[in-house]
Amino acid sequence: MDFVLARLKASLLEMPPAARRIATVMTTAPEKVIRMSVSELAGIAEVSEGSVIGLCQQVIGKGFPELKIAIAQEIAAGQSLLHEDVVATDDSATIARKIGSSHALAIEDTLKVLDPAAVDRAVGFMAAASRLEFFGVGTAAPIADDAASRFLRLGIPTKSVTDSHNQAVSAAFTGPGVATITISHSGRTRETIASTRIARQSGARTICITNYGKSPLQQHCDVVLYTAAQETKYRMEALSSRIAQMVVIDVLYARLATERWSQALDAIKLSYDILSTKRTDSALD
Repeated sequence: MDFVLARLKASLLEMPPAARRIATVMTTAPEKVIRMSVSELAGIAEVSEGSVIGLCQQVIGKGFPELKIAIAQEIAAGQSLLHEDVVATDDSATIARKIGSSHALAIEDTLKVLDPAAVDRAVGFMAAASRLEFFGVGTAAPIADDAASRFLRLGIPTKSVTDSHNQAVSAAFTGPGVATITISHSGRTRETIASTRIARQSGARTICITNYGKSPLQQHCDVVLYTAAQETKYRMEALSSRIAQMVVIDVLYARLATERWSQALDAIKLSYDILSTKRTDSALD
């Protein structure tokens, strides 16, 4: 399945104005779109018919009839959910429902666009590396820290670098034996783009976790792993984007563990034994 709606929603904010208007109509009223003609959709989106056909070619590599079939299949499979933004009149129950649905949708859509072959390639680079480095700044920094902590427990030398200056310096000292994993929702953060470029120039294998769509960061990466979390007017850098990133990291962690199963089990047990000394007894006097 092509998961057209998931990909359109994830890349909505990166689209030029005409394409964004078309995609907005498609994602907010998919049941109506599958009954429209090219001219009807163009009229509603206030674009030319050529713009509609161009977006179809970009998304699915085919025309509007084929795109409608793909959308219909996605709807029939129950894989189309409407993203709702929070508005000023929402009460607590409504906000909780919308936020919960947004997070669930981010996970569901991320699993649609995450390429298993790309995961395998990334894991291959990580398994061959003598050290892993996670790069992230801003809201991606705690995700990088958490990821480094997790992979360290597999017995792999791992560190996170979240200060932009230290990140650039660390990238310069990587080399062929290192794999870097850059986390950036937009893929447009100057600091992480620069660090990833430096790491690749230094001979490291570069992997990034970023939202679906084209971005400058991808130009400097050997492997791109996509998330599909939609940001909205009132929820830029929403938690759903970080949840989606954590899902991808969890997939990488589990897949890498299967690649080095015996070593991973021994390392996890040792990590557990060490960390258990940090905890108090369950029974208190």
